[in-house]
Amino acid sequence: MAYASRYGRRPMENASRSSHTYVINDAAVQGFLDQCVLPPAAERVDIPADRIVACQPEESPIRHFVAIDGGYQVVPVRADYPSAEVCFLQFGALIFGAEDLENLAHQPFIDPADMAKLKQIQRFKLVLPVRNVSLSSESSFTASVRQALYRFFRDTEDPSLLDTLAWLIFRDFRHGTPPVWDLASCPECGQGTISLRKSKMSADYTFQCPECGGTILLTDVLRLHEAIDEEMGAGGILGYVTTAVEQLILVHVIRTILNTKPDLLRHLLFIKDGPLAFFGQTANMHKPMRALVRYLLKKHDLFLAGLEKSGAFVEHADEIASRLDPGTAILLDSDYIYRYILPRGTNAQGAYGRTTYYGAKLIHKTHSGDMHVVTLPTGKPLEQPLAADLPHLNVILDNIERLHCDMYDNALIPVALANKLVSLANHPSAHILEKFAKESIQS
Repeated sequence: MAYASRYGRRPMENASRSSHTYVINDAAVQGFLDQCVLPPAAERVDIPADRIVACQPEESPIRHFVAIDGGYQVVPVRADYPSAEVCFLQFGALIFGAEDLENLAHQPFIDPADMAKLKQIQRFKLVLPVRNVSLSSESSFTASVRQALYRFFRDTEDPSLLDTLAWLIFRDFRHGTPPVWDLASCPECGQGTISLRKSKMSADYTFQCPECGGTILLTDVLRLHEAIDEEMGAGGILGYVTTAVEQLILVHVIRTILNTKPDLLRHLLFIKDGPLAFFGQTANMHKPMRALVRYLLKKHDLFLAGLEKSGAFVEHADEIASRLDPGTAILLDSDYIYRYILPRGTNAQGAYGRTTYYGAKLIHKTHSGDMHVVTLPTGKPLEQPLAADLPHLNVILDNIERLHCDMYDNALIPVALANKLVSLANHPSAHILEKFAKESIQS
């Protein structure tokens, strides 16, 4: 690490212009690079014919669409030493009717009132300390982040997102399941593998650590405290928080429908921005989500799709677009993924995403030529998913094509609208939020 110019009186230390020769001439470095592999170029991809399915339009029961998305913006609240940052996060569940969309498509001019029907969104707001910002009531930076997340879940709606989180992890949607969750470590003392029993949960959704007696918050099941550093901050958890909260909002909406009008589920298509998966510290949450998927598919119904806008799978889809016929889809099995999309060694085994995903991936080319990377929910990990393993495959893909939007490449109306309504731009949002935070936080 070079010396910085902190006071402006001396220059910043520059890196060496010749030290790279020691790296290039190192035998261990050369040997390692010789063993590395890359995914093959698009022209060398062999698309198995038995993995391609023709999308057959079916009579659609879908009457409403629900799109869930989130965004965040990190802003500085003090530039001088010690520098400090906070993060503003906003999530939204956008819902509109298929009939509203159809009527809009046939109008020569768009009435603002009709457009407003497509913008009925429920927003959830969260602020997290990122670096050198703490709550006055907490003893540490990590405790401040934990408390901020806990309060967000606790204070959102009635019933709260906290109640929904308990409903999910203790699998209250089905009977006969022991209500226990194994927490990897206590956030207070670090004690490993603590069994959180629902019968021991307090009315405020907290537990007591059997080792140190400290308070364990229900939101600690996301294990985000493990990725927070008192000195480096909480910047590494922001992506995990976003994907986890988006999917818990999805669960919250589903639970609300089950408690009020469960028959409505068979007429709703849920669209999540991003794959159906939990990553990093939150990965274990895929287990209760997969259990919920199995329950809904068996007892009720579920139309759900995760749509990706960037990443290795989207780049691969663009590369092979010319080799796919319109109106077809490739069901991605583990061998195809590890051979052509993600590099692997010779020891890669098991279904792709078996420890993170609760669905299977496919690449869909619409009749208009748009390319979509879609995750559809499955009851178990699948090394070689078949069309029969993906409930409502044709209905979901047909509706995705109906939601085509010309605003952006391969865009869908609900995803584009949800992002527009909850995302926080670098300008002017970041500048305004920065001023707001600086004026609000006590120094």
